[in-house]
Amino acid sequence: MRAVQFSLTRVSRGADGRTRNGKMAADGGRAVLPCSFSPKSQQFLALCAQDGRLRIWNTDSKTLQQEYVPSAHLSAACTCVTWGPCRAVQEVPQRKRRKCEAGSAPKQSDLLALGTAAGSVLIYSTVKGDLHCTLEGGHSGPVNSVQWHPEDSVLYSGSDDTHIAEWDLQTGKVSCKWKADRSAVSSLCISPDGKLLLSAGMTIKMWNLETKEVYRKFTGHSTMVTTLCFATTRPPDSNGMYFLSGAAHDRLLSVWQVRSDGKDKNSVVSFTLTDEPQHIDLQTSNSKDEAVRLAVVCKDGQLHLFEHFLNGRCKKPLSPVCSLQVSTVKGDSPVPVPLLAAALCADRQNLMLAYGHHLQPVMEKTPFNTSERHVCLVRDVHGTLSLSVDTAVSKVKTPVVNKQSKVLVPGLPGHKAPIKLTPNEAEKRKKKDITTEISIEERLKQIELSVEGRGAGKGSSSLQTDSFAVLLVQGLESKDERILTKIFQTKKEMLIKNTVARLPPSAVLPLLEELSRRLQGHPFAALLIVQWFKAVLTQHTSYLSSLPDLVSQLGSIYHMIESRVKLYQQLTRLHGKLYLLMTQVATNNSAEKVGNISHKAQLVYEEESSDEEEGSGDEGRPDDDSDNWEEDEAAMEVTEDKKNHKDEEDDEEEDMNDESKANGDSDLDPENESEEE
Repeated sequence: MRAVQFSLTRVSRGADGRTRNGKMAADGGRAVLPCSFSPKSQQFLALCAQDGRLRIWNTDSKTLQQEYVPSAHLSAACTCVTWGPCRAVQEVPQRKRRKCEAGSAPKQSDLLALGTAAGSVLIYSTVKGDLHCTLEGGHSGPVNSVQWHPEDSVLYSGSDDTHIAEWDLQTGKVSCKWKADRSAVSSLCISPDGKLLLSAGMTIKMWNLETKEVYRKFTGHSTMVTTLCFATTRPPDSNGMYFLSGAAHDRLLSVWQVRSDGKDKNSVVSFTLTDEPQHIDLQTSNSKDEAVRLAVVCKDGQLHLFEHFLNGRCKKPLSPVCSLQVSTVKGDSPVPVPLLAAALCADRQNLMLAYGHHLQPVMEKTPFNTSERHVCLVRDVHGTLSLSVDTAVSKVKTPVVNKQSKVLVPGLPGHKAPIKLTPNEAEKRKKKDITTEISIEERLKQIELSVEGRGAGKGSSSLQTDSFAVLLVQGLESKDERILTKIFQTKKEMLIKNTVARLPPSAVLPLLEELSRRLQGHPFAALLIVQWFKAVLTQHTSYLSSLPDLVSQLGSIYHMIESRVKLYQQLTRLHGKLYLLMTQVATNNSAEKVGNISHKAQLVYEEESSDEEEGSGDEGRPDDDSDNWEEDEAAMEVTEDKKNHKDEEDDEEEDMNDESKANGDSDLDPENESEEE
């Protein structure tokens, strides 16, 4: 019986089939961190925090055994962690040991493979307490999964660059590299005999490691496959090889059967969950008479246990035989405590649990009984968090604080220390504050006056920035919708910046939560809420960057803004196309209006000529010359028409008179016209 442990997205597995990774989720939920118990004994828990630090905890003594900080832990965070194969570890040199003890070295896993966002793989040694080697040059994208070969000194890694790399640990170089999928390779798993390799992207492929060719292909998940693990140790020729798969945003774990005839297109078994799987531990089956045991930690912090005999297809999805939840008591009401990881012990009667916060997890070995469907463990988490640190091994140093030094609190303007007042001055200041203090109702009235009538005079002027900051803090603490609505209706950019700058650090996160809640409402409200978001992120950047759970707390805001802006580019293209169509329609309509214009003069003005203009023939001659062209052409047409149509002669003369009047030729002498004809 071999225990197989694995976890959701950014998955990597040890030589015994264990996978222990997580993905830092930014979808508003709890951050899934890469974590893994050591194989077989579960003596150590390796956990990678969001700041890129690797911490190894001893589950027996409940102490921090080792801590390692990579050189590029801020720019290239750890994406997956995997324990190496078990081997004989000798902490004392061989020549200093007795002959009887030389061959009895205990077998344990002392190497850890860490995948990073920069595309490199770090090999960490727990015996040295330092980095063993670095594997670089194999990937151009983040490493999502790392898989150890059970026998040879070979390591496999999958990345966002759609490739799988085979590393030779003796030389530290890539021995083979091939493209596995069109999308990113999110998960890997190697068969117990080391001959087959499972890779997952949008589809699942089974590779022959000798020829590097596809042996089988499985499709059935609509989202990115994040979990892969073999459930049996039987060869594929016996129709008894099964493996497990899970996908993102999917509450079902699917079991696939590898058949020799190739009729393995659909999954044969499904396990139902309450939420996305975060961490999974599995004990394989060696025969048909042996059941597979599965422990799944979901995103909501619950643990589900399954037990099933893999022997063909099962039509209905299987429910868990037992569900476990850890809770603590705060006041009078119980509060759930999220589980980080769980492992099935070799005795098949106990569970190794890790719950609480990733900086100081609580580890506990507890028995379980499958006869009870729902189990709730009530624990005093605050009382059990007194975990001691082994200072002889750890590299964490506590700074020495001098008693005479003064600690400046961040967030106060200028970091000014409080001024100590004499008793008399303190009493005077209290009396002055009592007389000059304004109630919340009066402040709200002043805000209403400042919003409704801004130009009424000095009495209706807006409140000072300090009053806005105090009101905002009071509204966030009391969750008063009236106060918050009045404050968030402010449109002055400088007033918003100054108000946010005067907020204490403890009010920044509640303000972000309130803004994210209001941003989900009507789209017109986002015009004002975005200004507050911008002011908070610019004024309190240093404080927000120091928070350990910033990714999980700001993840919902990021995805909300991304979903709002996702269709902006398509809407802009649509707006441009509609604008072109509307302009073409407008130009066509204007052209039709221009074509319908009548060319006949609606009004003709005739100027009466004086006697001098009639008597002087010199002044009229240039005009006669300029207009004789039209009259000659009209005369030629008249002579031709006279031969055939004598009746139209009068009409042509009337047309000639109309044209001469329109061109201003009414001043011409009618005798000259008759002579020209």
